[in-house]
Amino acid sequence: MDATAPDGELLAAAQAGDRDALDALLRRHIDIVHAVCSRIAGNPADAADATQEALIAIVRGLPNFDGRASPRTWMYRVATNACLDELRRRGRRPRAGLDEHDLDRPDDAPLLDTTVADRLSIEDALARVPEDFRVAVVLRDVEGMDYAQIAQVLDVPLGTVRSRIARGRQALADQLRGNRQRGSERPRERP
Repeated sequence: MDATAPDGELLAAAQAGDRDALDALLRRHIDIVHAVCSRIAGNPADAADATQEALIAIVRGLPNFDGRASPRTWMYRVATNACLDELRRRGRRPRAGLDEHDLDRPDDAPLLDTTVADRLSIEDALARVPEDFRVAVVLRDVEGMDYAQIAQVLDVPLGTVRSRIARGRQALADQLRGNRQRGSERPRERP
């Protein structure tokens, strides 16, 4: 199979047992999977472990992919779940810190339009945002996913996505302002 084939074709071929298609699909999306895990885990070591677990989960989950979501959205969902599972299994919370991509950036490359000190502050604050809200904010504001894609990834209604993003952004803003009490309490989420 041609490695430049669309994701859907690669995934179908991988489901049929084509190892080259599987390899091409994983190589195409490993950076995205790692970026999601980095933002959720908050440190390079946990992100690397979670990325590995996510790739394994993608391979194991191939037979169950039914095409209701795009392959990319499905992989985001698997990566998000694998990362959260890995952190829970280890009993860890995300920790602030720069990931490897940030350390390898050229000097003139924007770092989310912030200085390193600002970035550390944002990462630290994001790590203190409740998990459900943090994941929604990361998928929207860092990964640029639209609300419908996030709803598919998280398997929640669109209204819940909107609520989690709004509450996550508020909690992040509170953390950045230093209002730790309000930002660290988990606001009640309406069903």
